Amino acid sequence: MNTGASTSASQQEQPLPQLSDRIKVRALEVGGAEGPLAARLYTSGDSARRDGGKRDTLLVFFHPGGFVGGDLDGADIFLRHLADDSPHIAVLSSSYTLATERAFPAAVEDAHAVLNWAKKNKAKTAWTGKRLLVCGIEAGANLAAVCALMSRDRGGPALAGQILIMPMLDPGLTTCSMRELQQAPELLEVADACAAAYAGYLPNCADRTHPYASPLQSSRLKNLAPALILSAEDDPLRDEAEQYGAKLIANGVKTSVIRMAPALQSEAGERNECACKCVALGEIATFIAGLDRPGAESPT
Repeated sequence: MNTGASTSASQQEQPLPQLSDRIKVRALEVGGAEGPLAARLYTSGDSARRDGGKRDTLLVFFHPGGFVGGDLDGADIFLRHLADDSPHIAVLSSSYTLATERAFPAAVEDAHAVLNWAKKNKAKTAWTGKRLLVCGIEAGANLAAVCALMSRDRGGPALAGQILIMPMLDPGLTTCSMRELQQAPELLEVADACAAAYAGYLPNCADRTHPYASPLQSSRLKNLAPALILSAEDDPLRDEAEQYGAKLIANGVKTSVIRMAPALQSEAGERNECACKCVALGEIATFIAGLDRPGAESPT
């Protein structure tokens, strides 16, 4: 697994393959911090599996939307392709409390509660309980990163990996990519949307340096699950993703940081499309496969 701080990408946008007819999507309820949350379970493959339909790997996913919006539909196509490309895993996509209802820390408490729910409800998620990963895009990637911190701090559940796709990690919006790319008229809307999102999610300014709000500010990044971090060349969130990867590496966390080709992140929803059409699906499959290789680290 690459543990360099960044890999400059020259990848071209990839056409999406046709989805197979083996995809199954099931609606269910999971347990949040203060009550049930809507979720979907994505699986693919033959119905008559030797393992009774259970997978060794469960990937829990949190959707984008800047903490103030988004829902299970936003990343639906991406997750269908993810499950179809990796029929040996089950993907659980969960909603969480949006900041329009309750601000920080409601969303992160929900996210960690969903991991605990999954660990206790294996039969409902077609999972053997062997390997648990957490994943998200944008604000959902923030929650995924925070779940890794919370699972370490709270003694579980053990995570085999964390996958952060174009994550929001810096409420201060201070990185060079955020400052430079927002000068382009077509990207200014992204910077404004990020500022508005954090204003809604973190109305108390003191929370903006809390590690469960801004993992990039955390001074305690040791003993975390192996990480795959995907940034994009023209995304204002690029530098904070790569800086976080560098900090994880410096703290001994096995980490791959991949910079994907430009995909013009002029609207929040385009991060879902970028994840589908660039190299994200292949990198995720490679990362998960690497967890099984000899010498791979055991869950933290």
